[in-house]
Amino acid sequence: MGRGPESWKLQNGFFPRPPRIAVVASESGEMAPKQPNTGLFVGLNKGHIVTKKELAPRPSDRKGKTSKRVHFVRSLIREVAGFAPYEKRITELLKVGKDKRALKVAKRKLGTHKRAKKKREEMSNVLRKMRSAGGGEKKK
Repeated sequence: MGRGPESWKLQNGFFPRPPRIAVVASESGEMAPKQPNTGLFVGLNKGHIVTKKELAPRPSDRKGKTSKRVHFVRSLIREVAGFAPYEKRITELLKVGKDKRALKVAKRKLGTHKRAKKKREEMSNVLRKMRSAGGGEKKK
């Protein structure tokens, strides 16, 4: 019997089950901090003792974060161009309290539930800002 994967197989061709590990969460629901390695090659905290290396932040860590310039440009475009017709419809639905219908309209236009929820939240924030700024101007 060797030590490779071939020796792990049982007679019927299946791999044995991995050992079950009991994971205990604290009362607050958070996971317990990982204990340091003991230096032994067996046991719960097995492994060679090493010092954790401080790595420089990677460019991929910034993915999705809007810069100040992009935020400014988007706000300027929003100010000049205004809202799309479906966004106006969503704001009207939110004004009369039909949150679920607003979500359905957004989902139909944007494709996913997650995007729709984000858009509904964005439109409700716009409404809240308009109300706090003095109601907003009425157009005829």
